Amino acid sequence: MKIKVGSVDELSEAANKLIQYAGAQKVFLFYGDMGAGKTTFIKAICEALGVSENTSSPTFSIVNEYPLPQGPVYHFDFYRLKTETEALDLGYEDYFYSGNYCFIEWPEKIPGLIPEHFVKVNISVESDGVRIIHAENY
Repeated sequence: MKIKVGSVDELSEAANKLIQYAGAQKVFLFYGDMGAGKTTFIKAICEALGVSENTSSPTFSIVNEYPLPQGPVYHFDFYRLKTETEALDLGYEDYFYSGNYCFIEWPEKIPGLIPEHFVKVNISVESDGVRIIHAENY
C-alpha cells in the first residue's frame, strides 16, 4: 500500500487507511530518515485508535504506554540502543507478543528481535516535502 501525504492535515486519513490495511496485525515497524515524520505519523495513528492522552517520542524512555479500553498502545524508539541486549533487558517480548498495538521506531537497531508477523512502514520525503508512506504486511 502506498499513501502520499502532502500536509499534516492529511495524516488522519492516512492513519485510518493504514489501520484498515493492517487488519488484525498490531506490530508496526517504522523506517525512515531522522525527521521523516515517523513520530508524527504514530501520533496520528494513536489518535485514530482513540488515544486521548498526549503522545510523544519515547527517545529517552525507550517505550511510552498509552491507555485504551481494549488494551494499551506501546510506542518504542530504539534509536539510542547500542545493542539488542538493551531491548532484551527491557522485556520487549512482553510488549511485542502482548496482542496490543506496538509502534516501533528504529527497528533496524533490533533486527534479531523482530516478530515473525508485522506491518513494515517506510516513510520517505520527496524534494517538495511530500511524504510517501509505503506499507507492507508480513
